[in-house]
Amino acid sequence: MLLEAQDVGRAFDGFIALTGANLTVAQGEIVGLIGPNGAGKSTFFNCIAGDLVPTRGRIRFDGVDVTRAPAEQHAALGIGRTFQVPATFEDLTILENVMVGAFLRHPHRADAHAKAMDVLRLTGLEAQASLPARSLGTPGRKRLEIARVLATEPKLLLLDEALAGLTPSEIQRAIALVRRIHALGVTIVIVEHIMEVILTLAQRVLVFNQGRTIAQGLPADVVRDPAVIEAYIGHRRQRRRA
Repeated sequence: MLLEAQDVGRAFDGFIALTGANLTVAQGEIVGLIGPNGAGKSTFFNCIAGDLVPTRGRIRFDGVDVTRAPAEQHAALGIGRTFQVPATFEDLTILENVMVGAFLRHPHRADAHAKAMDVLRLTGLEAQASLPARSLGTPGRKRLEIARVLATEPKLLLLDEALAGLTPSEIQRAIALVRRIHALGVTIVIVEHIMEVILTLAQRVLVFNQGRTIAQGLPADVVRDPAVIEAYIGHRRQRRRA
């Protein structure tokens, strides 16, 4: 297995955000993580990426125990992640933003430049390479976030709501991009609220609720699972009462 997360938990000052989550991901898979807001998805995602250290459990990536390793070690081993809110270097050009990621594997500027241009072509940003990052709207920023991570040459790409806030046509273009990335041999784990995206892209789905996994399996089977239906319906009822 490329990724193995076993019995992963995380608490914050006594509040238990995640309890005993498990995930295995084989090389070449696309796995989706879904669940209501506050279900523990992002906490689990951050533990896998190295941005949070679990308070229990173990995480192994490509045979290496990374449970307590810092995020930079995760990146060096081949784990790349996007963020829900894209973090761009506003005054740098789009090309320079992507080169920041490329420097992880290519310390020489010419090599980093070449790698960044390859990624910009893949992500459809080549024509805007010389523009400042601040010139981009939401779709472009999302794409730039993905491009910068791809420039690190990840084995595993963690997409954290990378398609949120896009129009239907933009979502279709983003889905096509994810498929191109996957075709290059990149394994993908995606957290997403847009069910269309999960049903279209994911080969397997894990559903989180109240800090734990309540279901997993093929997307078509998971969406019919009574526990999953109740989790989503119950969450909506609680929001209406609030």
